[in-house]
Amino acid sequence: MEFKETFSEFYSKAKISLADGTFAKLTMAKTIGNTQLMNIYVRPIIDVDVLNLELKFKFQQEELIEIYSIERAFDRLLEFINNPFSSVILFTTEYDLIYKLNKKRAVSITHKAPTFGNANEVLLEYLAK
Repeated sequence: MEFKETFSEFYSKAKISLADGTFAKLTMAKTIGNTQLMNIYVRPIIDVDVLNLELKFKFQQEELIEIYSIERAFDRLLEFINNPFSSVILFTTEYDLIYKLNKKRAVSITHKAPTFGNANEVLLEYLAK
């Protein structure tokens, strides 16, 4: 099943929140089946004065970190939709956005009240320049 269009819509909200300084974090969770990969945590980092994203892959026994441009991170994260993750949560200071697959693999995107009152400190530092 192709999730590129729906995840692109969701990810565009993450890019907007990075640009406007409201991004707190993004988490891929709720694995399908028993997998070694438990979560992927996404946060902004500054690398040579460029805003990039750090993807922290949390496995049962270890962690692995990869760094991508904001655009390239989309393709890397897309690989994990439905394999193994059924849920992605974008946390911003304005709202939480939940991308979810149900058992029939239908996608829903819903808003909730914000969990975080403050944006990511690295992002705020970068935008203040």
